[in-house]
Amino acid sequence: MKRALLDLIRNRVLVSDGAWGTFLQQKGLRPGECPELWNVTHRDDVLAIARSYVEAGADLIETNSFGGSRFKLEKYGLAGQVTELNRAAAAISREAAGDRVLVLGSVGPTGKMLIMEEVTADEMYEAFREQSLALEAGGADAIIVETMTDLEEAVLAVRAARENTRLEVICTMTFDRLVTADYRTMMGISPAEMVQPLLEAGASIVGTNCGNGMAGMIPVVEEIRRTHPGVPILVHANAGIPLYREGQTVFPESPEEMASHVKALLQAGASIIGGCCGTTPAHIMAIRKAAGYFL
Repeated sequence: MKRALLDLIRNRVLVSDGAWGTFLQQKGLRPGECPELWNVTHRDDVLAIARSYVEAGADLIETNSFGGSRFKLEKYGLAGQVTELNRAAAAISREAAGDRVLVLGSVGPTGKMLIMEEVTADEMYEAFREQSLALEAGGADAIIVETMTDLEEAVLAVRAARENTRLEVICTMTFDRLVTADYRTMMGISPAEMVQPLLEAGASIVGTNCGNGMAGMIPVVEEIRRTHPGVPILVHANAGIPLYREGQTVFPESPEEMASHVKALLQAGASIIGGCCGTTPAHIMAIRKAAGYFL
């Protein structure tokens, strides 16, 4: 099993990359178009995104494979291209990363509800296994299972990656702040409740992504840290809470605003910090500068 990522965390804080979906849209991805198909139809554009994050100073970059499961791809008539598209995604980021940056193979939710019996646990496990194997074959250094709200689905994804590849596995869930000031996923899972099941499934690193800006991630990290003092924690925050202005979704936090919360996030216990929706290479550059004291 590769240990490069955990070895790096033992020595210093790491900076990850930022948003991919909004970046692809800026490059011309149309509503209803499959982002993962761009790995073969617009390879140079995808490579440019990956390289921009490397140039911004990221230690880790993801792959354009968030919706690369069989269940997501079948909506575009591409269920038979899981291996091709995920392997291409990892190969693109591997090319951009070179030898000094690690590649995280992105695995998102399937869009299927176990509780509604839209899919069986075995079928979901197999979909995650298929995707993880392709990401490993393309050159990923680790798998990041992200934006999960259902703990059972998250556990299946972690198990499938851990049991069928040689890669380390990260898992992040997405939490919303309730009126009580507590944080829960859409399925009612708290940060504290997710940690032990994910570790038992084989995750080496846990954390949170999307749903909140940098400030909103601090209490989530604090809760995870209280639950398990030693677990490495990854945070991919949005560029603030999205706003709807003039017919468009806008993420309001500037690079400087996001970076202003980095010290508090590190003090709360974060080990890896990067961006999610609305973040750009400029945000990652600012985060790296703010975290410089700890690097």
